[in-house]
Amino acid sequence: MVENDENFKWKRLNDLQEYLLREEQLKQIKRRCLNDRGQGDECGQSTLNTGHVKREEVLRRLERIFVDIVTSLSSHRAPVLSYNSRTRWDNIQFNDDVGLEMRDNPVLTEVRFDSANSINKFGVTMKVMAMCYKLVQSNTYSTKRDLYYNEPKLFGRQSMLDGVLENICCMLIVPRRCLHVLATSKGFIAGGLKFTEVDGNHIDCSSSRTGILVPAHVEGINNIQSRARFILVVEKDATFQKLLDDGFLQDLAPSIMITGKGFPDVNTRLMVRKLWDVLQIPVLCLVDADPHGLEILCVYKFGSRSMAYESRSLTVPCIRWLGVLPSDIQRLQVSRDVLIPLNKSDLRKAKELIRRPYYQHLPDWMKEMQILLDMGKKAEIQCLTAISMDYLTKVYLPNKIRYGGWI
Repeated sequence: MVENDENFKWKRLNDLQEYLLREEQLKQIKRRCLNDRGQGDECGQSTLNTGHVKREEVLRRLERIFVDIVTSLSSHRAPVLSYNSRTRWDNIQFNDDVGLEMRDNPVLTEVRFDSANSINKFGVTMKVMAMCYKLVQSNTYSTKRDLYYNEPKLFGRQSMLDGVLENICCMLIVPRRCLHVLATSKGFIAGGLKFTEVDGNHIDCSSSRTGILVPAHVEGINNIQSRARFILVVEKDATFQKLLDDGFLQDLAPSIMITGKGFPDVNTRLMVRKLWDVLQIPVLCLVDADPHGLEILCVYKFGSRSMAYESRSLTVPCIRWLGVLPSDIQRLQVSRDVLIPLNKSDLRKAKELIRRPYYQHLPDWMKEMQILLDMGKKAEIQCLTAISMDYLTKVYLPNKIRYGGWI
C-alpha cells in the first residue's frame, strides 16, 4: 500500500518528464535536419545567437575589430564600432525551441570615433576589449567587479562597464564567459545534487542548511550527480529559506531547489539550464501571483530582451508555472485581507507582458493574468500562511506536485 502511494505521488511528474523527453527528442531531430540542410535561418532560427566559442576564435574576432580600426585610421576614415541593438523589441523574435532570440539583420547601434556624443564610449569599449583580449590570451579569468576596480575613474560606475561588456558580446556574438569575464553569483541551490567545480572542489548541495552559493563559473562545473525527480525554482530567498527550514526537501526527496533571490542573475539562469541539459527532469517555478513574479518566470523560460543573443544557454522553455497561480488564490478562498491591490507599476508591467512576443503562445498563462487583473489584487507567496503557517510546505506544494497542478 505504501509503495502504491509512493508511485502515485510521482506519477504526474513521471508523465511530465516522459512528455518533455519526447519533445526534446523531436527538437533535436529538427535541429539535425536543419543543420544537415543548412537551412537554420530559413526556418526561423536566428544565426545571431551565441554558444560556446573557442579561445582561438574569440581572439580572432577581437583581432579583426582591431585591424578594421587601424585600417580606417590609416585611410583617414573615422572608425566605427557597431553591434546589434539590445534595447529594441523589433530586433527580437520568438522561437518555441529557444524563447527570445535576436533576429537576423537586426537594427545596429553605432559608436563613432568622430562623434562628440560617443567618443568617450568608443574609448571605453576599446579599453574593455583590450582587457578581455589579455584575459583570453593568457587563459585567465576575472570578475566584472575586478575589471571595474582596475579603472574606476575611466568607467565611473559599475553599470557603465556592465553595459559595454554586453555590447562587446553582441559585437563578437559570444557569451560573456567566453571573454573570460565572470560575475559574482547571488543565487543559492540546495538538495540532492553533487558536482565538481572548475578548480576541482567537490560540492554537495545537501551539506548546508541554508543552501550553497551558485558557482561563478557554471560552464566549468562537471561530474554532476543527482537522483532528483524535479527542480523547484523559487523566486525569493525568504521563501527558499522557509522551505528549507520546514523540511520541504526531505518531504519531497529526492529533489533540487534553487533561487535567484528575485530577478535572477546570469549564473543562476545558466545553472538552471545546465541542470535541465544534464538531468532532463521537470523544472517547476514558484513565484508571487503578480505581474513582476510572472516576469521573473518568463525570464527563466524565455530569456530577456537585453540578453536575447545568449538565449540558447540561458533559457529553459520546458519550465512549468507551479504557483502561486491567481486561480489558486480564488480556489483556496485566501482572505482578501492579505491580498495587495495592484498598483500602477503592476498594471504597467501586466500591459508590457501582454505585448511580449511569446505571450500569445501561452493561453493558460493569459487566463491567469486575466484573473489577476479582474481581482485587482496580487498575492505574495507568503499569503498562504494566512491559511496555516506550514500550509505552503506541507499542503500546497506537495499536492500541486502530486496532482500535477502546474501550467
